[in-house]
Amino acid sequence: MHHTPGFGRLLTALGRPCRSTAGVHIARRTFVTHNCFASPSKWRGSRYLHHGQERAKNPTTSGVVGRLDLRYGYSAIILLSVPVFFWLGTGNGSAFQTLQAEAPPDQDDEGDAQLRKRIRLDEVKEHGPDSERPWVVRGQSVYDITEWVAGHPGGEVILRAAGGSVEPYWKIFAIHQKQEVYDILEQYRIGCVDERDLVDGQVPADSIINPFVDDPGRDEKLLVHSATPCNAETPGEELGGFITPNRLFYVRNHMWVPSVEEEQYRLTIELDDGEEKTYTLMDLREKFPSVTITSTMQCSGNRRKHMTEQCGSTNGVQWNVGAIGNATWTGVRLRDVLVDAGFPIDAPPADAKHAQFTGLEAYGASVPLAKAIEAHGDVLLAYEMNGSCIPRDHGFPLRVIVPGHVAARSVKWVQRITISDEESLSQWQRRDYKSFGPNEGAKPNWSRARAIQEMPITSAITCITGAPPVPQPKAEMNASSGEEKKNNSDVVLVEGYAYSGGGREIVRVDISTDDGKTWDQAELVPAENHGSKLWCWKQWRYQIPAAEFGGCILAVKATDEAYNTQPETYASIYNVRGNLATAWHRVRV
Repeated sequence: MHHTPGFGRLLTALGRPCRSTAGVHIARRTFVTHNCFASPSKWRGSRYLHHGQERAKNPTTSGVVGRLDLRYGYSAIILLSVPVFFWLGTGNGSAFQTLQAEAPPDQDDEGDAQLRKRIRLDEVKEHGPDSERPWVVRGQSVYDITEWVAGHPGGEVILRAAGGSVEPYWKIFAIHQKQEVYDILEQYRIGCVDERDLVDGQVPADSIINPFVDDPGRDEKLLVHSATPCNAETPGEELGGFITPNRLFYVRNHMWVPSVEEEQYRLTIELDDGEEKTYTLMDLREKFPSVTITSTMQCSGNRRKHMTEQCGSTNGVQWNVGAIGNATWTGVRLRDVLVDAGFPIDAPPADAKHAQFTGLEAYGASVPLAKAIEAHGDVLLAYEMNGSCIPRDHGFPLRVIVPGHVAARSVKWVQRITISDEESLSQWQRRDYKSFGPNEGAKPNWSRARAIQEMPITSAITCITGAPPVPQPKAEMNASSGEEKKNNSDVVLVEGYAYSGGGREIVRVDISTDDGKTWDQAELVPAENHGSKLWCWKQWRYQIPAAEFGGCILAVKATDEAYNTQPETYASIYNVRGNLATAWHRVRV
């Protein structure tokens, strides 16, 4: 564990000056993008960089520790507030297509031999992420980005493009696709790709480094909506158990899965006064008591497909009922770690209002500080899932678990936690994971809507078994006995889940076989829960006589302990993002 004063302030302030009422010591604790692509000379002259240089001279923060801090500080990503969307590819579905060539940009000095230098792609590849002088290709031009990266808080991810083309990454991080960014990049141009390496005047696609190449394999049963990044849901029939197996737990990734060795991992806590403390995974395991909770994770877009089908077009992955899962999570309480880092949880400063989480791959989100430090809030830094090390797709080696809240706040691969006076400035906090009125249209006012935190009540039908066979024109005969085949079951079993956020217990599930004209109550399946509150779903089941099953229109709705229940239709809760799709679930038999 290492105390590091002020490094977070350095990265925070690179983008803009502090505007907090508490002055520089409450610098808005997040990585920002407002001026991140300004010329590096602007950074080099800043007092914050000078502060960082002074820090480097401190013997307690130099050497290996200092380099690791810098590495992971950079990888937290300046791109937290950019408009990042799915990179789904086009046409044949491939995210990697041959790049369109462009003529080398004009230079002020056409006679400059250096700028006219022809560079082989093999030489470009030698200047990859581990090189002292990383190079990237854009179009046909080659750039030495060493100085740019040195002042770029997003260095870890930007360096993923080193040794190849930067354009596939800029398709993900759309903020880069601006002329002002291209103009800055031109300052670092060192030549052009040799014509011998071009195919029809273009950089060949196989020269592009695939950022998803190290992603883990996934179970074939998962229903894949997009492969890069992976977004895959659990089939309904696999949601029947109280605990969702790791291999079948839905996967919601915004980018590639980071590769990190456990012994190299570091978590940095930045407090409201700018002080920092760094922990290894072993520190967390040995210093703090281990806690296990049972908690449901649910994407805000779960059942978005139903909203689209019943009400209108929505943006986002068209999840069915499987963007949800329930697991046991083992780790340490965030509040315990904050106390150890020096934060006064019993009397927090008035301007410390949010806990921001930053992941290794760029993702960022935050929750109200009150939730993070609540004694019965059960917010964990988890390193185990269902009794095993968390799989890479789900946050290895460490992820935040914010039970009762939308899964978007349970940041995977967490590398930095910042106590701040405001929400995370990331794209996913400010311009995603919000909901709007049905009338707000395709361009809603993002700043007016609150970020989704606790989840509303929902329920779904996941499996129907024992259903009578579809009637045949003639009765089929058993070949061995000559008897008519009959359905072996006299009843049809309908199963599903119900869940409400905030730790509110599900107290009733109502089911109808005639689209809501008449109702009955389903059986709630008892299960063992761990945690201060009921952070988990409840499974339910209901039997219908087989003779009455044909032609049914099933409808299900749940009620929680606060008597919250679901809306009948999507008309009143429709929003263009398709978030919080919680209307009655209907299945026509």
